[in-house]
Amino acid sequence: MSFRRDFITKPIFSWAHGVLPTMSDTEREALEAGDVWWDADLFTGNPDWSKLLATAPATLTDEERAFLHGPVDELCAMLDEWKICWEWRDLPPEVWSFIKAKKFFGMIIPKEHGGLGFSPYAHSEVVRKISSRSLTAAVTVMVPNSLGPGELLMRFGTTEQQQQWLPRLADGRDIPCFGLTSPEAGSDAASMIDTGIICKGEFEGREVLGLRLNWHKRYITLGPVATLLGLAFKAYDPDHLVGQQEDLGISVALIPTHLPGVQIGHRHLPAMQVFQNGPNWGHDVFIPMDYIIGGQERLGQGWKMLMTALAAGRGISLPSLSAAGAAYAARTSGAYARIREQFGISISKFEGIEEPLARIAGTAYLLDAARRLTCAALNQGHHPAVISGIMKLHATERMRIAIDDAMDIHGGKAVIDGPQNYMGNLYRSVPVGITVEGANILTRNLIVFGQGAIRAHPYLLEEMNALGEPDRVKGLDAFDKSFWAHVGHSFTTMFRAWGRSWTGGLFAPAPDAGEATPFYRQLSRYSSAFALCADMALLTLGGALKRKEMLSARFGDILSELYLLSAVLKRWQDEGRQQADLPALEWCMASGFRTIENRLAEILANLPNRFVAVILKFLIQPFGANVRGPSDLVVHQCAQLVLEPSAARDRLTPDLSHVDDDGGVARLEKAFLLVTAAEDISKQMHAARLHDWKEAMKKGVITQAEGEKLAAAHEAVAKVIEVDDFAPEALSPIYKKPAEVHQFFQELGDQRAAS
Repeated sequence: MSFRRDFITKPIFSWAHGVLPTMSDTEREALEAGDVWWDADLFTGNPDWSKLLATAPATLTDEERAFLHGPVDELCAMLDEWKICWEWRDLPPEVWSFIKAKKFFGMIIPKEHGGLGFSPYAHSEVVRKISSRSLTAAVTVMVPNSLGPGELLMRFGTTEQQQQWLPRLADGRDIPCFGLTSPEAGSDAASMIDTGIICKGEFEGREVLGLRLNWHKRYITLGPVATLLGLAFKAYDPDHLVGQQEDLGISVALIPTHLPGVQIGHRHLPAMQVFQNGPNWGHDVFIPMDYIIGGQERLGQGWKMLMTALAAGRGISLPSLSAAGAAYAARTSGAYARIREQFGISISKFEGIEEPLARIAGTAYLLDAARRLTCAALNQGHHPAVISGIMKLHATERMRIAIDDAMDIHGGKAVIDGPQNYMGNLYRSVPVGITVEGANILTRNLIVFGQGAIRAHPYLLEEMNALGEPDRVKGLDAFDKSFWAHVGHSFTTMFRAWGRSWTGGLFAPAPDAGEATPFYRQLSRYSSAFALCADMALLTLGGALKRKEMLSARFGDILSELYLLSAVLKRWQDEGRQQADLPALEWCMASGFRTIENRLAEILANLPNRFVAVILKFLIQPFGANVRGPSDLVVHQCAQLVLEPSAARDRLTPDLSHVDDDGGVARLEKAFLLVTAAEDISKQMHAARLHDWKEAMKKGVITQAEGEKLAAAHEAVAKVIEVDDFAPEALSPIYKKPAEVHQFFQELGDQRAAS
C-alpha cells in the first residue's frame, strides 16, 4: 500500500479523467505515427545544445551529387516554364520520357526494387533545384516521392506487393497518385464517405474475397495521368467475413486505374498551375484483398499508415520548394534592386527597399537552415511528425512573405507577364503550397501545439495513457509515477524560467559558439518560459485547451520559432561561423525573439485563469514584451548580402538552377555582374557630374575601355527592365488579324461619336 498513491494521487486521478483532453481514435493514431526528436528537447524547457550540435549535417553521397549535377541539370535545361504554363499547359512528351528514364519517380525506392535509393536530403536537393526552374516539373517529380503508393508500399506493403509494384513505379511504367481528399472531407479526413464493403466477387476469372469500392476524390495531383491510384476509404464488413467488427476504419489500397468502374476525371487548374491535377471516381470497383496495402492484416490501419508516411514526406517536399522560392527571391530581388535606378541612384540605396530585401534574405537563410536540419533528422531514421508539421506550415507561409516582398521590389517588371517575367508564376503558385498537405490554418491552430503538447511533452502522454488504461489499478499506478515526476519537473521549470527571465538569460546554458553564444542563452530562456506556460495552460484548461485555438496557435508559434531558430544556429555552426553571414543570423534571431516575446504576451493577456496569468507574467515577463526586432543597422547589413557578388550571396542562394539562355534570370545575372563590375567607373562619372559615358570619355574622365564597359552594363540593364507585350490576336481568339483589330476599334469609335 502507498499512502501517496491511495490518499493523494487517487483523487487527482479521478479529477484528471474529466480535465485532461480525451483522444479520438484518429487523434491517437496520428499521435502514434512518427516520433519525436529535437521538439522533445524544446518541450523540456532545458534543451541539450550538445545533442543538437552533435547531429551530423545532411550530406550527399557522390552518386547523389552526380545525379544533381547530371540528370537534374539536364532536366532543368529542357524546361521553359512560360511555354509549359501558357502554350503547352503540360510538360512536353520528351520531358515526361526523360523523367521516367532517369528514375525521378523512384528516388526514394530502394535499389533492390529498381529505384535510386536516395536519402531524404538528396530528395530535398533535387526538388529544390528543379523548383528554381519550373514549379510544374518540381511538383510532378516530388509527389511520387512523397505521400503516395511508393512510400506506403515501402513501409507497409507485403513482400509480394513490393516486388510487383515498386519496380514499375521506379522506372515510370506506372505513374502513381494518391486519393485522400473528398468533396465532403478535406482537412477532416475522418469524415470521408468513400467506402469499401468486404464481399466475395469475381476477379480475373475466379471468385475471391475482396472489397467493392465506391469513391469520389478531387484535387489529386497526377490523377489525370495516373495508372496506379492509392486510395483511402472506410472499410466495412457487414457480413463478418473477416471478423466480428463491422466498421473497420480507414484503409488504403492500390487501384490500377484500368479496372472496371474507375473513372478518371478532367483536369483541375490550381491557381493557373499546370501540373496534372484532377478528380476521380469509382463505382462498384471490385479488388481482391491482396490489393490492400499490407494485406488483410492492415485493414483499418490506413490513418496511422498515412500519418506515418506524412511525418516524413511533409518535412521534405513543400519545405524544399519553399526554401528554393525564398532563395530564388533573394537572388533575383537583390540583383534587380542593385541594377535598377530611380532618381539617379540604385533603388538598393533606399531604406524602404533594404527592409524587404533583408526580410527576403533572412527568410532564405532560415528556411534552408531548417530544411537541412530536418533532412539530417530524416537521414538518421527519425520521422518527427510535429517538426514536419512546423516545416510545412512555416516554410510555405514564409515563402509567401518573401515572394510578396520580391513582387513589391520588382514592381511592374514582375506584374507584366511574359517569357521575361521570372516572378509571376511563382507568385501565383503560393496559395497551392499553403493549401495542400494540410491547410495552414488547421496546422497552426490545432496540430503544431495540439500534437506537440501531447507527443513531445516529457510526461503528458504517459499520464493520458494511464488515464485511458482499462485496468484502473494498473492505470492508477502508472499515473502516480508519471504525475509526481511531472510535478517535480514543473517546479524545476518554474524556478528555471523565473531565474532565466529575471536575469535576461545571462546564466542560461549555452555552448561556446563565439558570437552566437548569447543567442543560445536566449533560446534556453524562452524554452523554459514556453514549457512553464504550456504546463499551466494544460493544468488550468485541460481538455478545453483544444477549443482555445487562438491560444493553441500562439503556443505553436513559439514552439515553431524555437525549432527554426535552433536550425539557424546549427547552420551557422556547421558552415564554420562565417563572419560575412552574421547579419543574416542576427536578423533571424531578432525577428524570432520578437515573435516569441509577443506571443508570450498575448498568451498571458488571454489566458482565462487570470490569477495564474498574473503569476506567470511576474515570473517570465514582468516588464512585457521588450524585443523590438532587428535594428536598422542589422537590416542594412542583411540586405547587403544579396546586393554584391560574393561567397556570402552564393551561400545564401546555393544550387539554384542557372540555365545559360536568354531568359529573364540569365539576363538579370549578366546585368548584375556587369553593373557591379562597372561600379567604380560609375562613381567616377557621378563625381564629375556626368551622365553620358561618351562625354566622360571625351573629357578624359574615363578611358574608352571603361566607357565600353559601362555601355555594356547599360545595355544589359535595358534588356532586363524590358517587359513583354503581345499582339491582340496572340492573346485572344476574338482578333484574328491586326487589320480586324483596327477595324473593330474604328467602328467602336464611330459608334461612340454617333451617340
